[in-house]
Amino acid sequence: MANTNDSAPLGGQQLNQLSLGTPAARNLATTTKSPPQMQGITSRWLLKLLPWVQVSGGVFRVNRRLSFAVGDGRVSFTNTGAAVQVIPQELCELPILRGFDDAELLSALASRFVQRELKAGDVLVEAGQPSDAIFLIAHGKVERIGKGKFGDQTVLDVLADGDHFGATTVIASQDRWDFTARAVTPCTVLTLPQRVFSDMLDQSERLRGHIERFKALAKKPKDKDGEAAIELSAGHKGEPDLPGTFVDYELAPREYELSVAQTVLRIHSRVADLYNNPMNQTEEQLRLTIEALRERQEHEMINNREIGLLHNADLKQRIHTRSGPPTPDDLDELLSLVWKDPSFFLAHPRTIAAFGQECNRRGVYPQSTEVNGNKVPAWRGVPIFPCSKIPVSDARTSSILLMRAGAEKQGVVGLHQTGIPDEYQPSLSVRFMGINEKAIISYLVSAYYSVAVLVPDALGILENVEIGRAQG
Repeated sequence: MANTNDSAPLGGQQLNQLSLGTPAARNLATTTKSPPQMQGITSRWLLKLLPWVQVSGGVFRVNRRLSFAVGDGRVSFTNTGAAVQVIPQELCELPILRGFDDAELLSALASRFVQRELKAGDVLVEAGQPSDAIFLIAHGKVERIGKGKFGDQTVLDVLADGDHFGATTVIASQDRWDFTARAVTPCTVLTLPQRVFSDMLDQSERLRGHIERFKALAKKPKDKDGEAAIELSAGHKGEPDLPGTFVDYELAPREYELSVAQTVLRIHSRVADLYNNPMNQTEEQLRLTIEALRERQEHEMINNREIGLLHNADLKQRIHTRSGPPTPDDLDELLSLVWKDPSFFLAHPRTIAAFGQECNRRGVYPQSTEVNGNKVPAWRGVPIFPCSKIPVSDARTSSILLMRAGAEKQGVVGLHQTGIPDEYQPSLSVRFMGINEKAIISYLVSAYYSVAVLVPDALGILENVEIGRAQG
């Protein structure tokens, strides 16, 4: 019987094909191509929004008024199982021990702290009771609660890991707590009774001398920001003697050296010579390399331990959320830290989503604002920009930054140097390094940058923001 299947394949072709097929036609066609794409490219809002200052000498010095403010840093701890102990050298973060370098005595003090475990709701100290101990919060959150103007109870502050209180009251006589400290979550707290500190003070002449110098420093005239006071007279009548004054400066101001991000781009000469139509291979390789460098630059400007904004915010400019997730109340409190013409918030996209969820839960709908043709969310008129470089911890916590930008506002500024040799973009150079014996062309690509906070109140951070809490 004859085969009636006229469409049976013969040599990969259809017997009944009436026209040229597309697979064969593609051999004669020119394919339209996109430039190489890169998923790691982000909006890099920090680099776009920061005003950039030219640093011609490679170093930027931030001159400030002389400050008598004594440090009030955070302490760190070690643990062996459930037993927690403060690191002796970290006690120098307490105001009364700042600059004290007697390692033996610091170790003795650290060993005398007593560990306490608190449940949520437990009271650590009560307002009106004698202030007779130093408290170090190793883990958890503690609220400081005080009386408002009309006698109502209000939350003055939220303390968390590494915070402390009571260090200055143990050297004062007949002082009492003016607030109540209550645990918000289960807490691990280390305490040092005043009598123990007094015993060590009696035994060490060096420690007594250090405390006396601290008391003398605390008595020096200073303004609310801790800077050396400028004596003025106002509202007087007649011809009184006017006070004389001068503005003193810091003797050792901080200097920022420009950091660098670098890589060596390698391209085979055969590729650079022959495969340049329709796109130049060298230019495309260079474009994506520069994109990666700029991404790393923004990452370093946020996370680097020396220049990064997360590590350079003043400790008094760091606050914690009251309940965990980022709420409108928390952002209002952050605005109270950077209230002098705030420029923008910076947060991880997941953090922005968590804030939106909290607003939805409360029936609050923040308006958006337009910045350079882009619609972005805003709170109290201050735009909130996404930045994936802000880390999210394994416990799904992150941070929200708020800053005032610009040198004329005494804010946060980016630092760079334009006009460098072989400059390809501002403060970024592409330098030809030669061709090796394997015919590979090498280019040194370098980006120079830094970031500076001109005065402490230009940058505030909301820390330990929970972004994974399920809402009921």
